[in-house]
Amino acid sequence: MGQVLDKLQGKEWRQRQIRKITDQVYDHVKNQSRTANLTFEDLYIAVLLVFNDINKHLPGPHFDPPSKDRVREIIKSCDINIDGEIDREEFYSFIQQMTTETFSYVSQKLILTLIVAPTVAVATKRATEGVPGFGRVVQRLPNSIYASIVTLAAMWFQNMAHES
Repeated sequence: MGQVLDKLQGKEWRQRQIRKITDQVYDHVKNQSRTANLTFEDLYIAVLLVFNDINKHLPGPHFDPPSKDRVREIIKSCDINIDGEIDREEFYSFIQQMTTETFSYVSQKLILTLIVAPTVAVATKRATEGVPGFGRVVQRLPNSIYASIVTLAAMWFQNMAHES
């Protein structure tokens, strides 16, 4: 639950995560290609690696990497010194632009799960108290614990839906 709460910290958390991922990927690709900066081919490999990391670390569905045409489009706005290659800071700016929609989608899903699920849980707790067998357990649970259980169940169902 702590990791989920960290993700709600907003822009600062997002920027730290992007910086961490971009630095690792930039160094990895740069070391493989043995060049000072990233060429288009290196950059596209780096984009694939970044989206692979995003898909590993963020909750929710799998996010497809952008097309090569989309990458070429964004390079034009990020290649500040117009040398046809991307340095570390340009790469960070590039990845920020590439991942804006991804983080926006994840944020919306987290808000739905972490705000709507507990609210619904507390609202429906009274209705479940009357269910034979199950009702006594529900009556004994504090609202906060019941809401947490329902929220975790909602997150689990979301993950199961995305995996299938």
